[in-house]
Amino acid sequence: MASFHGNKINPSRFGFGQLKFYAVLVPLGFVMTLPIVFMFSQALKPLDELFLFPPTFLVRKPTFENLSSLLSLKDMSVIPVTKYLFNSIVVSGVVVSLSLLTSAMAGYALSKKRFRLRKVIFEINTIALMFVPAAVTIPRYLIIEKLGLINTYWGHLLPLLALPVGVFLVKQFVDQIPNELLEAAAMDGARDRYVFARIVLPLIAPAMATVAILAFQTVWNNAETSSLYMSKETLKTFAFYMTTLSSTVGNNVAGQGVAAAAALIMFIPNLIIFIFMQSKVMDTMAHSGLK
Repeated sequence: MASFHGNKINPSRFGFGQLKFYAVLVPLGFVMTLPIVFMFSQALKPLDELFLFPPTFLVRKPTFENLSSLLSLKDMSVIPVTKYLFNSIVVSGVVVSLSLLTSAMAGYALSKKRFRLRKVIFEINTIALMFVPAAVTIPRYLIIEKLGLINTYWGHLLPLLALPVGVFLVKQFVDQIPNELLEAAAMDGARDRYVFARIVLPLIAPAMATVAILAFQTVWNNAETSSLYMSKETLKTFAFYMTTLSSTVGNNVAGQGVAAAAALIMFIPNLIIFIFMQSKVMDTMAHSGLK
């Protein structure tokens, strides 16, 4: 039988035939990293480098002065920046955890369980993908107000828990799991909770990683819940503080340095979570089946 090892799409060994790919991808990757490098460089520039002309791309004398100024900064209501950061970290952690749980449970039920209105519920979830946030702002506010969640942490959490794309993605992944595998586990005496936790969740790990990234980016960069549902400054998030930073620090050189440091803080968590989960995301995009 002829061997096709040398013609694999993704060979495990380096070959000179791959040089043509490196010739394109390496320069492209270098160009795509330039904005990241500039963001770090801008946040680390001392005051005398921020407004140099012609401007410099890389920092010459890096300093953490901008970051320390940001963390020691207080707005007009004497709220430290660390309080906004604390709120963002708490809200992001809770929303990501609950979004993973609800997306996994809903995707599993819609894929493998048989109950009335199952298809209708999934169609509603699919239709929800078409709505932009602005279209549901008023009804969402009325719901939060009627539930008495204004000026509470639940006002941050509840509007962001609904992640239709997460349910859709998980459901599509669970569809690939053979029914025979789950039926065999049930015949061996495994309860539904065991099947879900020990069989389904490990098999849909790539989809879960993608849902985690989408949920984190949604909540970490969200300033809407703070501006609509929070009148207390102590409950607002760092994303909201970013929108008011220019008026807080003023349009001056020092203010630009603080703004650059704040933008870096907003960016770093997104970069870290993607670096650690990018392999799972690639598996999701490939949408590979079970073997």
